Amino acid sequence: MLKVNFYLKADKANKSGLSPIYAKVILNNKSTTISTGKMISRERWQSTNNLRTSLRLENEKIIRNALEIFKLNLERRVNDLSKFGSEVSLEILKAGLRGKLPPKKKSVGIIEIIEKHNVYFKKKADAGDRAPASLQKYERAKTLLSTFLKKHYQKNEMDLNTIDEAFIFSLESFLRYDSEFKGVVGIKNNSVVKYMRMFKTACKHAIRTGSIEKNPFDVYEGKLKVCDSVFLTQEELNAIESKEFGTERLQRVKDIFLFSCYTGYAPTDATSLNETNIIKDSSDSLWIMTKRAKTDIRANVPLLPPAIKIIDKYRGKQTALLPSISNQKMNAYLKEIGDVCNIQKKLTWYVARHTFATTVTLGNGVRIENVSAMMGHTNIKQTQHYAKVMDQNVLHDMEILKGIYQ
Repeated sequence: MLKVNFYLKADKANKSGLSPIYAKVILNNKSTTISTGKMISRERWQSTNNLRTSLRLENEKIIRNALEIFKLNLERRVNDLSKFGSEVSLEILKAGLRGKLPPKKKSVGIIEIIEKHNVYFKKKADAGDRAPASLQKYERAKTLLSTFLKKHYQKNEMDLNTIDEAFIFSLESFLRYDSEFKGVVGIKNNSVVKYMRMFKTACKHAIRTGSIEKNPFDVYEGKLKVCDSVFLTQEELNAIESKEFGTERLQRVKDIFLFSCYTGYAPTDATSLNETNIIKDSSDSLWIMTKRAKTDIRANVPLLPPAIKIIDKYRGKQTALLPSISNQKMNAYLKEIGDVCNIQKKLTWYVARHTFATTVTLGNGVRIENVSAMMGHTNIKQTQHYAKVMDQNVLHDMEILKGIYQ
């Protein structure tokens, strides 16, 4: 809210008895004084009620008109700055009146911002602080954004200052319903939310580096939908474990999958483990000690006998604990394993991690806080999601009540 009050600085009167007229400008609860460049005698200022009464002298009419124009000019500048989303401050107003507006900041493109963030993120991935798979997702986010700009704006770049809520809404709609990847049209809710959060994260990085001042993606409020995790029951886990495959390829994939089922390590973390990650404690129990690449959170897991058996099988055959395989190939071969073992669920490498959290640990009475620590979760709410799907735990607890109410 802008307020302008004119007053006389009588203590600065000149030899002719004329004093300068100043404006006290109040904006957003801050104030400053600005000289109007006009002068009048103290007697005439007081006798005309600060030039508010009906004026007879032509000179005084000219001064009053000048003060009105001065005030209108300030109001116009405030309105113009607000209209275009620019910063409005007393300093900028004063500079504008003096014809010394600060130089306009160089425009920054949204694609440029994403690219700079991804260069920074690659350094973290190369240093082992973040997972290479996460970098791939950020690169995919950049590709999706580029496609959106070309399709909706026929542009290769977009000035960040022109991005508004309508742009954010259109981008989300494009991702959700119109984007294409490998023949599939549209992206499911949780992936859309994650991509939008990636754009927001990239802009946060640009703010920290001083490239921009505001994050246009702050208006986005999409939420992840909680979905039931796919995991194996003990019977399904036993079916895979007892099955011997005639091809070395499927046998190797089976072993890697089971290792993750008994340790809870995600693909990126499992394939990066080596002998230095195996630690023996004072009671001669073996542990895997490492940090999750995704969160940099420590995830120490005591080794169960099935996992030790798999490590011993492949020890010395490669530098890592397990044979190397891409996530894509792993999931393709797991589909074959699922078909052979007559498992109706869609098997992916992450099903192993979910199986560790549910069937192997929570299902066998391991306390949820300990499961959370082994999974490398940043908070226990992430682990509680797994606990919700453990119907057998509910049944177990209710069996106790059945005995009480017989």
